[in-house]
Amino acid sequence: MIFLGVNIDHCATVRQARYREAAGAEGGAVEPDPVEFALASEHAGADGITVHLREDRRHIQERDVWRLREQIATRLNLEMACTPAMIAFALKLQPDFVCVVPENRTEVTTEGGLDVVGNRDRVRACVDAMNAAGIKTSLFIDPDAPQIELSAQLGAPFVELHTGAYANAYFTPARAAEYQRLRLGCLRAHESGLTVNAGHGINYLNIAEVRTLPHLHELNIGHSIVSRALFTGVAEAVREMKTRMNP
Repeated sequence: MIFLGVNIDHCATVRQARYREAAGAEGGAVEPDPVEFALASEHAGADGITVHLREDRRHIQERDVWRLREQIATRLNLEMACTPAMIAFALKLQPDFVCVVPENRTEVTTEGGLDVVGNRDRVRACVDAMNAAGIKTSLFIDPDAPQIELSAQLGAPFVELHTGAYANAYFTPARAAEYQRLRLGCLRAHESGLTVNAGHGINYLNIAEVRTLPHLHELNIGHSIVSRALFTGVAEAVREMKTRMNP
């Protein structure tokens, strides 16, 4: 069985579009509430909740993350940049998992994997701090051999392979090559002793192929589920994705 982590960032994106200047993250006229979205996702079968607390706080706010830590019944996966401030926040929050991601203020959403090779010392310090605190660490990387092998050497127990290039190529001739790249990445990560997660750009169509990748443990999916929920409601959107992941 492949587990489903529901990323609720873009529920918060909708809220911030109207209530960015509101005094609090919830209550009164402020809506939608990403924590309520998370609780509804859990009730429908989500195995965990993922949030990305970005440096510019463009969607998820610190108050959201603390409320999630207090209220959800599954697992909290905090996506975070590899910075001293975020390491300190994670150590205080004590989520079940952290996923270390690259972060660029100019991007709309995370594009591309973390360059572990080019940031070896910074990533090592983050992984060591999380391991010492008992927080499971995943590194969000492209499915390339040097990145996978160094992730294992640095002691990260998980990697999350970036599926964005595959998703973007889905309707092009490059799709087969991108799928093969992911497949080989999954095999290499598994052989290196890493638990293999994947995410970015996965939707209700390409999941039929993504789910056939070897050794998948968990998929983190957000935008597509939030989009589907606009038409079907949260519960049906989550249940349908889980069914397509594990038919």
